[in-house]
Amino acid sequence: MAEIAKNQLKSDSVMKTGKFPYTFRTAWFLLLLGINFVVAAYYFHIIE
Repeated sequence: MAEIAKNQLKSDSVMKTGKFPYTFRTAWFLLLLGINFVVAAYYFHIIE
Protein backbone atom coordinates (compact mmCIF):
# COMPACT_ATOMS: atom_id res chain seq x y z
CA MET A 1 0.00 0.00 0.00
CA ALA A 2 2.87 2.39 0.80
CA GLU A 3 4.41 1.71 -2.61
CA ILE A 4 1.21 2.76 -4.35
CA ALA A 5 1.13 5.98 -2.34
CA LYS A 6 4.77 6.68 -3.21
CA ASN A 7 4.14 6.13 -6.93
CA GLN A 8 1.04 8.34 -6.77
CA LEU A 9 3.03 11.10 -5.05
CA LYS A 10 5.74 10.93 -7.71
CA SER A 11 3.27 11.18 -10.60
CA ASP A 12 1.39 14.00 -8.87
CA SER A 13 4.57 16.03 -8.46
CA VAL A 14 5.35 15.70 -12.17
CA MET A 15 1.80 16.65 -13.10
CA LYS A 16 1.72 19.68 -10.76
CA THR A 17 5.05 21.17 -11.80
CA GLY A 18 4.85 20.21 -15.47
CA LYS A 19 8.58 19.45 -15.46
CA PHE A 20 10.37 16.20 -16.13
CA PRO A 21 12.43 14.52 -13.40
CA TYR A 22 16.01 15.71 -12.98
CA THR A 23 17.48 12.40 -14.16
CA PHE A 24 15.62 12.70 -17.47
CA ARG A 25 16.64 16.32 -17.98
CA THR A 26 20.24 15.57 -16.98
CA ALA A 27 20.47 12.71 -19.47
CA TRP A 28 19.27 14.94 -22.32
CA PHE A 29 21.63 17.71 -21.20
CA LEU A 30 24.65 15.40 -21.26
CA LEU A 31 23.69 13.93 -24.64
CA LEU A 32 23.27 17.34 -26.25
CA LEU A 33 26.46 18.64 -24.64
CA GLY A 34 28.37 15.67 -26.04
CA ILE A 35 26.98 16.29 -29.53
CA ASN A 36 27.94 19.96 -29.17
CA PHE A 37 31.54 19.03 -28.37
CA VAL A 38 31.71 16.67 -31.36
CA VAL A 39 30.45 19.41 -33.68
CA ALA A 40 32.95 21.88 -32.19
CA ALA A 41 35.77 19.36 -32.68
CA TYR A 42 34.84 18.99 -36.37
CA TYR A 43 34.64 22.77 -36.73
CA PHE A 44 38.11 23.34 -35.26
CA HIS A 45 39.55 20.39 -37.27
CA ILE A 46 40.41 18.40 -34.17
CA ILE A 47 38.49 15.53 -35.74
CA GLU A 48 39.00 15.12 -39.47
